[in-house]
Amino acid sequence: DEAFVEDINNILNSGEVPNMFPADEKMQILESVRPAAAKLGLESPLQLWGYFISRCKRNLHVVLCMSPIGNAFRERLRANPSLVNCCTIDWFGSWPEDALEAVALKQLKEIDLDADTRQTLVRLCQAIHVQVQDASERFLAELGKHNYVTPTSYLELLSALKSLLESKRQANAAARKRYNVGLEKLAGSAAQVAGMQQELVAMQPQLVATVAEVEELMAKIAHEKKVKVEPKAAVVREEEARAQEKAAAAKAIKDECEADLAEAIPILNDALSALDTIKEADIAYIKKLQNPPSAIKLVMEAVCVVLDVKPVKAKDEAGKPFNDYWKPSLGLLAEKDFITKLKTYDKDNIPPKIIASIRSTYLTDETFTPEVAKRASPAAEGLCRWVHAMSSYDKVAKVVAPKKAKLAEAEASYQEVMVGLTAKQQELQALLDKLASMESELKSQQRKKEKLEGDIEMCSIKLERAAKLIGGLGGEKTRWEEIAQELAKAQVNLTGDMLISAGVVAYLGAFTASFRQQLVEKFIHLCTKENLPH
Repeated sequence: DEAFVEDINNILNSGEVPNMFPADEKMQILESVRPAAAKLGLESPLQLWGYFISRCKRNLHVVLCMSPIGNAFRERLRANPSLVNCCTIDWFGSWPEDALEAVALKQLKEIDLDADTRQTLVRLCQAIHVQVQDASERFLAELGKHNYVTPTSYLELLSALKSLLESKRQANAAARKRYNVGLEKLAGSAAQVAGMQQELVAMQPQLVATVAEVEELMAKIAHEKKVKVEPKAAVVREEEARAQEKAAAAKAIKDECEADLAEAIPILNDALSALDTIKEADIAYIKKLQNPPSAIKLVMEAVCVVLDVKPVKAKDEAGKPFNDYWKPSLGLLAEKDFITKLKTYDKDNIPPKIIASIRSTYLTDETFTPEVAKRASPAAEGLCRWVHAMSSYDKVAKVVAPKKAKLAEAEASYQEVMVGLTAKQQELQALLDKLASMESELKSQQRKKEKLEGDIEMCSIKLERAAKLIGGLGGEKTRWEEIAQELAKAQVNLTGDMLISAGVVAYLGAFTASFRQQLVEKFIHLCTKENLPH
């Protein structure tokens, strides 16, 4: 920016840049320098500002560096004469060898190199710089053209060497990595193919053995079904049919018995309920009677007959003997478990003689009814109902008894059939469990067979694809190996190659083609002389 050079020219000339400060900032500057200026007797704004400028000129030092190459330097000096009039010119000449070496050592420390190679590069950088200086003198002598070889050119050489060597090393490493990874993949694929071939060979016998096991197990299951399970199942079905028939017959007899008993059971239950209504006071009342009513005597006499209580021989007023049941009746009434004895009476086994006597003597008597007995005593009513119920139940029981015997026989036959059926069912279940176990094993073997077939198919597909891949890339493998070797060799030669390239970039832009060719050949000769690979 040439305006910046003009500002530098004004500072060198007058110590200030015109109109750089606005009015408010200028007033602040004047106030800040007023105390120091007052000691010198300076008070007016112009004096104060002059004092500020003098202080700036006394304390401001300007170091200005420019390259003399080209017309820009000449034009700046014409436009800004203070750059010449107000400056002390220090013209820097060529760097000596120790300066070139020191700068090169410092710059090349950042590059990953061994000590010998770094020292070799330092010497070569010095030699290249000197060679270009000599070539520039010949270039001026032969063609009359100036080529300035400055320290900046030397720094450009070092900078270009660092950047080129780093970038090319990275590019070379990346390229070598790509080819080496590709070669590793090819080698890995070949190893995998060999492994899959071995795996495929190993799986074939397993598949054959598994198929044989599956077929053998299927034949065994079919034989078990045909020879053992199905005949046993047929026998069990026959036994089940017989058991169902026996059960149906027993149920029919049982239903018939229950239907017959349905007539007498309500009467019996009513009589038992009537016994529950008899109170101790009612029994005590009967026991106190010296001359009980005929209804009570008749009921107690019937009860004694049913319970097979013997009468007492007595004589009436006329002296005629008769059976007296009243005294035995009082003895029954005096028993504590009298009512319990009636409730637990064995009604299913009443002796025929007793039941015949009850029916012929008492049940034919019109006065032997619960209604008549109730008028004499509540207890007599309950006892009368019980006697009637015993007779009614006995009628039914005589009819039901043969049927019960048949029922017991039918149930025993049914139980006998069920015992045999249960044993056969257990045998059948054992066979079915064994068959289920064999079928489960068969399914497991079939799954194993299917898995082996799938693995073999997948392995074959992978082998086919890998063979195509390796076959397609087989020709590339040789080329990749050659390129990887070339890249490895180029990695060794990178240092010398990049030094020559950096020299071309930094120095040879101003030369003609013939000079460039000569200089490149000299650079190569220098690398060869120093044994730097290139």
